[in-house]
Amino acid sequence: MNLTELGYVAGWRAIRALPRPVVAAAFRAGADRAHRRGGAGTARLRANLRRVVGPDLPETDLDELVRAGLRSYARYWMEMFRLPSLSRREILAGFRLDGHELLAADVAAGRGAVVALPHGGNWDAAGAWVAATGWPITTVAERLKGGLYERFLAFRQGLGMEILPTHGGPRPTFDVLVDRINAGAVVPLLADRDFSARGVEVDFFGARTKMPPGPALLALRTGAPLYVASMWYEPDAACASLEGPIPLPGPEEGPLDQRARALTQRIADGLAAGIARHPEDWHMLQRMWPDQRATADGAAQPPPATGRV
Repeated sequence: MNLTELGYVAGWRAIRALPRPVVAAAFRAGADRAHRRGGAGTARLRANLRRVVGPDLPETDLDELVRAGLRSYARYWMEMFRLPSLSRREILAGFRLDGHELLAADVAAGRGAVVALPHGGNWDAAGAWVAATGWPITTVAERLKGGLYERFLAFRQGLGMEILPTHGGPRPTFDVLVDRINAGAVVPLLADRDFSARGVEVDFFGARTKMPPGPALLALRTGAPLYVASMWYEPDAACASLEGPIPLPGPEEGPLDQRARALTQRIADGLAAGIARHPEDWHMLQRMWPDQRATADGAAQPPPATGRV
């Protein structure tokens, strides 16, 4: 077991054992220290949020937004560590979904649903809520090296979610997801950042970036309803709302790859609208746009002359 894995194990054990107010205060203080110290992740968050809010927001206001964003991110980790110790009643009370009746109807009709999510609010609480509601849920997790992946797998499975690896499973992940949707499952997928070489180029907050085509392709393949989620925090709960179902382009609108690109752009537009409403709860501490680098003050910089970023 390496040091990173030991840290996660200690976190899961210690944070669940302490009273929530004590843990919340510690995580908030840690977020404030990270804000004062700066660092690569904080600089990246600042650069990403500057893209979201535009050039006119004063630097002092952006600085407050970055601090709120780090506090929100810390709250996500604190609540994630504590989720396994919560009762079903506490899980249901700790998350609110505007549009839950849409998913309820989809599950009841046996047609399933695809939900495109941002890295915002608390997506683990959302998945636990779906499972606690009694709906089948299947999603995908990036396969990490070492035992950490197995621990995250066991954590989410313990909350009632079926987790598929991005690659390396006994069957292609996409095929399994198709089967689960056709059986009536809810399939939420993080969709605001591409982790592969197969991303679809979209316009996102006025600049080009890539997003995964999976949610669009699954909806086109199965005909299942496709929703875009906005996710944020309220003082007493993690919250989300659904946009959709988004109309699916038919075969008369072009070949599959063209329809998938158009639908992925619709997803990007929906994600952007939700992030713009709650920018402090978008936990994006990685580079989003290839034409932008983070600096200590979060300013956008052009790519180097070699074209490498």
